[in-house]
Amino acid sequence: MITSAAVVPSPPLLARDLTGREVVLPELRQACAVAVGRLLARPADIVVVVGAGPQTTVWEPDGRLDLSAWGPTVGSRGGPATAGKPGLPLAVGLGVALLDEAGQVGPRLLQAIDGTATVASCLAVGAELASLGPRVALLVVGDGSARCTPASPGYFDERAEAFTADVEAALRDGDMAALAGLDATLAAELMATGRAAWQVLAGAIGPQRRVPGDMLYADAPFGVSYLVAILDPALAHCCPAVPEEAPT
Repeated sequence: MITSAAVVPSPPLLARDLTGREVVLPELRQACAVAVGRLLARPADIVVVVGAGPQTTVWEPDGRLDLSAWGPTVGSRGGPATAGKPGLPLAVGLGVALLDEAGQVGPRLLQAIDGTATVASCLAVGAELASLGPRVALLVVGDGSARCTPASPGYFDERAEAFTADVEAALRDGDMAALAGLDATLAAELMATGRAAWQVLAGAIGPQRRVPGDMLYADAPFGVSYLVAILDPALAHCCPAVPEEAPT
């Protein structure tokens, strides 16, 4: 069962080895650190990282991100690339880096989800992850639309504003049905690489559930929507609604 979940974006600038001493987007970095800290504050039997990848597969739990694609002189930091194995996909690798920075110890599962996976496939993967144990913490990594402004990597698409607002509202409200209902085709056209991972989240918590949510960051500083949120499904179980008193 998912007892805690956090959502963070996947810009390479989150990797400290790429930016060196220069602090880039400190507000975003801080929000991610807070989200991961809150994720790990609740006891868990296993921490799962899920993010987009070239195919749906589980990676070795000791894998690390190979940064050479973004900084050729950087390479990987003690990760599998140095042992002749490929580095993790960007989203999964950044999730691992955030866990490392937070000092997380204990079992991990690194789940990549095909960015073109169907909604049904994403929900099924999520349900499988939720069954890994009685207390599963889920770190979901992925960007929103990369077509938010004329300066965006994918240039501007007027549909991005409404799409971003819908995702932000779903995360703020903990509305899993809204996440499950995202249009995969529209998300692809808007270059929202987090869509599949968000729908894995919906499948893991339950596609019809609404759980307590807290939005920590929502902005598009480079024309790409970055969202940071924390979800607390455990509170939905331990704090049931108080029934109204019958009229006297």
